[in-house]
Amino acid sequence: MKRLLSKIVAIWVCCFSVLIVLTMNANAADPKSFAVSSLQAMIDAAKEGAVIAPAPGVYKGSIKITKSIVLDGRGKVTIDGEGTGTVVHIAGDGVTIKNMRITNSGNQHNDIDSGVHIKGNYNIIKDNIIDECLFGVDLEKANNNIVKRNKISSKSKASLGLKGDAVRLWYSFNNKIENNFIRKSRDFVIWYSDGNRIANNDIANGRYGLHFMYAKYNLVEKNSIAKNAVGIFLMYSDGVVVRQNRVFQALGNAGVGIGLKETDNVTIANNEILYNSRGISLDLSPFNPDTKNLIYGNEIAFNNIGISFLSDRTGNEIRNNKFKSNILPVTVGSFASARHNLWEGNYWAGYGGFDLNKDGFGDTPYVMKIYSDRLWMDKPGAAFFQGTPVLSLLDFLERLAPFTEPLILLKDNKPRMSESFTAPAPEGLHLDRNQGQQESKRLDPFGLGTQ
Repeated sequence: MKRLLSKIVAIWVCCFSVLIVLTMNANAADPKSFAVSSLQAMIDAAKEGAVIAPAPGVYKGSIKITKSIVLDGRGKVTIDGEGTGTVVHIAGDGVTIKNMRITNSGNQHNDIDSGVHIKGNYNIIKDNIIDECLFGVDLEKANNNIVKRNKISSKSKASLGLKGDAVRLWYSFNNKIENNFIRKSRDFVIWYSDGNRIANNDIANGRYGLHFMYAKYNLVEKNSIAKNAVGIFLMYSDGVVVRQNRVFQALGNAGVGIGLKETDNVTIANNEILYNSRGISLDLSPFNPDTKNLIYGNEIAFNNIGISFLSDRTGNEIRNNKFKSNILPVTVGSFASARHNLWEGNYWAGYGGFDLNKDGFGDTPYVMKIYSDRLWMDKPGAAFFQGTPVLSLLDFLERLAPFTEPLILLKDNKPRMSESFTAPAPEGLHLDRNQGQQESKRLDPFGLGTQ
C-alpha cells in the first residue's frame, strides 16, 4: 500500500512539474504577457556598466535609461511603444542600444514622439531597426554620441509632410551619424549643431536629404542622397565641408541637389551631382564680405541647370569641375551675371575651342552669354519648350542678330579640353575649421569610438 501511494505521489509531482514547464513555455510564446513590464524593471535593477540581453520577445515601451548600461537585443527583441509617446528615452551617459527593433511611437509632432530620444553624451545607437516611429533618432543637447548602421523609417501611412524626421539634431555637438539606411522619412535635420560628422548614410525618398540650419563646421561625406525633393541644403551654416557625396534625382520645381542660402566658407568638393532640377543653387552665398565658397572637383551632369545663382554675388571659386549634359550649365535668377566669381579649369562639354600648345587647356576662354535662354530663366514654365524648333529658332536668331548686346554670364579663362583630369585641392580648404572631425580632439572617456 505504501509502495502504491509513493508511486501516486511521484506521478502527481511529475505531472505538476510538466504543467509548470508548459505554463512557462506558453508565457514565453506570448512575450507580451510575460515581459510586458519586465524590461524597465531589468534596467532599473541593473548596475552601472551592466550588459542586459533580454529574452527574445516583444517588450512594452516607453522605457527610460539613466545609467551607463548595454542593452543588446541580439536581433530577437522588439520594444513596442504601442502608439504612445517616445519608445526609448536615454537621459544618461555611456548607454549602448544595439540589435533591437524599436517600433510604434506616438504621433505627436509637438512632443517629438521618437523611436529613440537622446539627452545625454557618449551614447551609442547601432544596428537597430527603427520603424513606424514618427521621429527616428532625436538628439537634444546631446554631444559625442554615435548613431550608426540603423535602418530608420517614419510612419508608413502618413503623407510626406506629416512624417517626422529620420534623425534630428538640436543643439548637439561632435556626434557621428554614420552608415544608416534611411527611407520614407521627412527630413534629416541638423539645427544649431556644430562639429558633427555625417558619413556613409543612404538617404532616399524623403523631403530634405540633409537640412542644416545655423549649424557650423560639420562634415558631410560619402553619403548617397537620392530621390528627395532636396538633396543637401545649408541655411546660415558656415564652414561646412560637403565632399565625396552622390546627390541625384532631386526633381520637381524646387528640386536642388546642393543648396546654399546666406552661407559662407563652405567647401563643396568631389561630389557627383546628377539628374537634378538644379545641381547647385546659390542664394546670397557667400553672404558676408571677405568670405568665399569653394566649389571644385565636382561632376555636375544631366541636370536641368548645373549651377543656379539666385542673386548676383561675388566670392565663389568654381574650379576643376566637370559640366556635362546639363540643359544649361549655369543660370542667374535676376538680370545679372555670374562672372564676378572665379571660374577656372572647368571642363565644359559645349566648349568649341582648340589646344594648340597641348597643355590640356583651351587656347581661348569659355564664355557663356545670355541670349534667348533668358526667357526661361525669368519664366521657368517656358523651360517646357527648351529644345523645341520654335525656341531653337528664336535662340538662333538672337545669336545671329541680337537686338541688344548680350550679357556675359561667365568666363573661364582656362577651360579644360578633356574631362579626364586630376586636379589638386585649392588653397583655403575649410576642413581645418571643422573641429568636430579631428579625432585627436574628440573626448571619448568611455572608449566608444572603436565600437
